[in-house]
Amino acid sequence: MNVQKYLERIDYRGALTPDFQTLSHLQTAHMRAVPFENFSVHFKEPIRLDEEWLYQKIVGRNRGGFCYELNGMFDWLLRSLGFDVTMLSAGVSRESGGFGPEFDHMTLMVRLDEDYLVDVGFGDSFQTPLRINDQGGQTQNGMSYQIRAEGEALILFEQNDREENPSMQAQYRFTLTPRRMEDYENMCLYHQISPESSFTQKRVCSRATPNGRLTLSNLRFIVTENGVKNERELSSESEFDLILLEYFNIRL
Repeated sequence: MNVQKYLERIDYRGALTPDFQTLSHLQTAHMRAVPFENFSVHFKEPIRLDEEWLYQKIVGRNRGGFCYELNGMFDWLLRSLGFDVTMLSAGVSRESGGFGPEFDHMTLMVRLDEDYLVDVGFGDSFQTPLRINDQGGQTQNGMSYQIRAEGEALILFEQNDREENPSMQAQYRFTLTPRRMEDYENMCLYHQISPESSFTQKRVCSRATPNGRLTLSNLRFIVTENGVKNERELSSESEFDLILLEYFNIRL
C-alpha cells in the first residue's frame, strides 16, 4: 500500500501517531471522503476481497464500496500506521426482528488504552470510535449510541436525539472473535447476487458531511443538514451521473 496516496484519497493531513486522536480523525475523514456505494453489484463487477484489488478500486479509481471493502481497506491502512486492529463479524438488525447471519457485516476493533469499535462501512453511522466496554450512552453529532451485552455477543444501538420521542434502535450484533478477510467471502457473494439482499434491490451512494449527509438512492437525491432532510427526484440517468460526479467525485 502507498499510505500517502491513501491519506490523500481521504484528504487527511494530520498526525500519524497510533493513538485515539489520530484514529478518530482518520475515521471521520474516511467517512466524509469515501462513499458507501454498491455500484459494483449493479454493474456485475465481481468484488474481490483482496487488499491490492480493493486498494486499486478505492484509491486508484476513486470509488467507494460496501462494508467488506471499506472496512477491509481501513483495516489495512490502520495496520500500516501501527494500530492493533481486529476484524469482527456482525449480523445486521432486521426490520422483521432478529439479526442477520454471521459475516453479514464486517466491523473493526482497535486496541488502544481501551478497546474501540470502529466502522467506516455502515452508511449513516457513528463517525468517531466507540468504547466497547462502556455500556452507557456515547453521544456524537446529535446521535446517541450504546453497546449492550447479550450473552457472549454485543449489540450496537443508535438513537437520533433530534427526534421528538427518540428511542434506541438496534443496528447490529457482533462478537469479539477475531476474523480474517476470507471468512467474509460467502456473505460478500450473497450480497452481490441474492435478490433478498438490500444491495441488489437498489443503487445507493452516500457519504458523511460536516453537518449531515449526501445520499443518492436510485434517482432520489437526499441532502441532510443538521437533521433536516431535503429530497428531490432526479429527471434522468444523465442527471444522476452529474450529481454523482459533482458530489461524490465518481465517474462511472
